[in-house]
Amino acid sequence: MSTAVTVLDRLFQEHDMWLAVERGLALNTRTAYRRDLRRYGRFLHAHGLDDPAAVGEDVVAAYVNHLKAAVGEDGQAAYSAATIARALVVVRSFHRFCVTEGHLATDPSEDVGAPRVPQGVPKALSVAEVEGLLEGVVGPDPAALRDRAILEVLYASGMRISELVGLDLDAVDLDAGFLRVLGKGSKERLVPVGSTARGALEAYLGAGRATLAPPRFARRGDAEAVFLNARGGRLTRQGCWKIVRHHARRAGLDDRLTPHVLRHSCATHMLDGGADLRVVQELLGHARLSTTQVYTKVTTERLRAVYEAAHPRARATPGRA
Repeated sequence: MSTAVTVLDRLFQEHDMWLAVERGLALNTRTAYRRDLRRYGRFLHAHGLDDPAAVGEDVVAAYVNHLKAAVGEDGQAAYSAATIARALVVVRSFHRFCVTEGHLATDPSEDVGAPRVPQGVPKALSVAEVEGLLEGVVGPDPAALRDRAILEVLYASGMRISELVGLDLDAVDLDAGFLRVLGKGSKERLVPVGSTARGALEAYLGAGRATLAPPRFARRGDAEAVFLNARGGRLTRQGCWKIVRHHARRAGLDDRLTPHVLRHSCATHMLDGGADLRVVQELLGHARLSTTQVYTKVTTERLRAVYEAAHPRARATPGRA
């Protein structure tokens, strides 16, 4: 039995195409938008609303309150403040699209407030911890050469795992020490890598990659990929994350690990070393400087901790010499 496509369903599909064509959002981002809009659509359908023209500000506000009130099987809140805020961003994107394309006269989500989200502070590894992680990957076999290159490049460049596995051979310029990275929204940027990462990448490309890419895989679309799996195909994000997690566990860092831990560490250590904030913004591919400024809070807290531990009067009792 087929289900009739409602006006809302059709506009959801058009919104997805608009995100790709007009805003140039990456597939992963659009997938997340679709997931959030399906949840919004279920809420609207449950309230008998199948046309955005029937949605008012009160409905959007009710949806936000619905998410706030939802609880999981453990009796805890089902959605965090960050998740609800992101869901509202997606709802606003949809209704603004409807206004832009002439499907609605006004945006019912415009004045609906999102829950306050505490600013998160990235948890960076120390320089010694990163060195321990990197130095623990040794050996001449292809997998070890690849894994060492992956970790070195992630830390040296601050790139995302998705950007790393998307690298093609023609994006690597070892002589100049730059990689051409395709970031969010299909925006390209040049990312420098230092001598240690260049050496690890050169060793992998010279002695490891050819073993992972036997001739029978040469005609695949993955033939130009820099990082390959054991079958000679392009390494996936999940496969790369598994590699990082494996070596972090061996270094005793598995409880400190997130998919972006080396990215966070790269940014924090560069700012600690005196790098300009806008240079770090360009390196990481942040669209807004405010995103990069999160890292300044990390370094400021570290500065205060070092100061209070080292200065003889930093913790002196007031009124006492």
